[in-house]
Amino acid sequence: MDVAQTTAAAQTSAASAASSASSASSVNSDAKPGISSDFETFLQMLSTQLKNQDPLNPVESADFAVQLATFSSVEQQVLTNNLLQGLAGQFASSGMSDLANWVGMDARSAAPASYSGSPISIAPAPQAGADETRLIVRNANGTIVSSAPIPVSDDQLEWDGRTASGAALPHGTYTFELENYANGALLGTDVVESYSRVSEARIVDGQTMLVTTSGTMLPSSEISGLRQPGA
Repeated sequence: MDVAQTTAAAQTSAASAASSASSASSVNSDAKPGISSDFETFLQMLSTQLKNQDPLNPVESADFAVQLATFSSVEQQVLTNNLLQGLAGQFASSGMSDLANWVGMDARSAAPASYSGSPISIAPAPQAGADETRLIVRNANGTIVSSAPIPVSDDQLEWDGRTASGAALPHGTYTFELENYANGALLGTDVVESYSRVSEARIVDGQTMLVTTSGTMLPSSEISGLRQPGA
């Protein structure tokens, strides 16, 4: 290939690049401004390279094509990443919108429950082989405020905010545990799940979190049950 042919081919490649840039700018009008700016800078560098190349040793047109293809590949990858980020944001918003329906519902979890005068529903789960169980209630400081025997059953119970002796406990946050015994020997102690009213749903670090009336924030994955208030 002589000098005239090489230069003509290079100019044709540059013209094609400019045409491609115009099309890309039209198709990707919603893309970030930085992408369009970088592409225009690339074309300016390409044009400058053509104008200032050595006429006795011009750059092969194939090299221009490789440069353009490489830049186009990077540009498309950036656009794809932006698209995926947008979709992720839409999915997150959609997920929060769905979980917003949980606000006002009673959610079952191992999180602390808020007692304000109304009974709290708890769901004990005795261990296999247990012939005696005791419900342990702790206040927000972790102090045991009540310890009372309950039936060995997984039926839900209503805790009325009183100690085993019948004394009323102050309003506040409480957690529940179940001690399991067999022939007088302690088999183990398990956390008892309870129902708390969901007051808010929010997204924290990309994860949907639920806030209960006790102020406890927990991921939706830790909710094991959901029901209408008072059910």
